[in-house]
Amino acid sequence: MLQPNRAITPARFLAASAILAVTMLPSAAVADSDRAPLQFFNGKTEMVSTVKVIMKKPFRSRAIGNGRILPDGTLTLAQQVFDEGEPTKQRHWKIRKVASSHYAGTMTEAVGPVLVDEVDGRYRFKFRMKGNLSVEQWMTPLPGGDAARSQTTVRKFGMKVASSTGIIRKV
Repeated sequence: MLQPNRAITPARFLAASAILAVTMLPSAAVADSDRAPLQFFNGKTEMVSTVKVIMKKPFRSRAIGNGRILPDGTLTLAQQVFDEGEPTKQRHWKIRKVASSHYAGTMTEAVGPVLVDEVDGRYRFKFRMKGNLSVEQWMTPLPGGDAARSQTTVRKFGMKVASSTGIIRKV
């Protein structure tokens, strides 16, 4: 969680969204089809990305996640986030299926719900963050089911202020 006296930046938002997106990757070995997209994060995962914030030098972000599926099908995910030049921080997610191809949940740095829709085999994440930031992330599973590509855009008042590209993999 962010410290109260620290400014929230688009870079932190990008790192947050990239990490959540991994929760939706498919796994062919799951018997319960309702839990299959969440199953990717059951265990350990790693996300490595490059974050670009308007008028700043791009930087690397890395997140190590440890997730588990609760008996009701909800994914809980605890992450340790390493943003270049920033102190390590902890982030927590809860995501569950709410309808066919639709998921919803919470994330410690999001303001309001995190909404996820499956669109043609990809996953679109939408949520808002402090500072009037709107985050949209697209996750595309890669062949083999052990990794995905992430592309994230952060907007403020409709204008793009940051973006991120990265790869998420099961460890």
